Amino acid sequence: MTDFIVAIPARYAASRLPGKPLRLLGGTPLVVHVARRALAAGAREVWVATDDARIRDALQGTEVRVAMTSGRHASGSDRLAECADIAGWADDALVVNLQGDEPFAPPAGIRTVADTLASSGAEMATLAAPVDDAATLFDPNVVKLVRAANGDALYFSRAPIPWHRDGFARSRDVLPPGQWLRHIGIYAYRAGFLRRFSAMPAGRLEQIESLEQLRVLEAGHRIAVAVTPEPFPPGVDTPEDLARAEAALQAQA
Repeated sequence: MTDFIVAIPARYAASRLPGKPLRLLGGTPLVVHVARRALAAGAREVWVATDDARIRDALQGTEVRVAMTSGRHASGSDRLAECADIAGWADDALVVNLQGDEPFAPPAGIRTVADTLASSGAEMATLAAPVDDAATLFDPNVVKLVRAANGDALYFSRAPIPWHRDGFARSRDVLPPGQWLRHIGIYAYRAGFLRRFSAMPAGRLEQIESLEQLRVLEAGHRIAVAVTPEPFPPGVDTPEDLARAEAALQAQA
């Protein structure tokens, strides 16, 4: 079984849902739900990297470790790079970056991204899921990707890729035969590469698409992609998302 750490970036001042990590879901802070998913996946350590003492305090009494990081980080990856130094992880430690707004992340998916990194030899690994409808494919808020025959990512885009020339010339309302993939925002990397990634300058493609993972591809590194073994329900970004998550949680009860 792959030995891995899960690190969860949790910033208090989320623009669309301020205080998001501490918003209650079933009476429990959102960040605690996410951490429980990481523990259920079999991580040997679960860390939350935060900039706010209120988030640290909400995790007291749990098995989760907390790294108090700078409030000036531009991205979750930068926050986790500081967490790696605070925690003293060896460069070869396998770290899964689980977003702090994924209260229903399936443990099997968390394990899969760790296993994919370990087996592929790539610098990074991530997950994808099939796209089943044209509206999702053409939604710029949904990140799409294409893979090489060996499973490595060729490109990530907000545009519908690959472009089915003949099929989309006929209609953009129905998907032609084939497989399209949407990106799931979970990553695995060795701690040493996490540190290097954070130190890389933003690439041209990253700035055009506003997709941080393109920095890795543009710099010539590999990102291995596995199809998730279980669906990842939508994360929580807005008050409406939180209400839907609450309804889903009650339905499970």
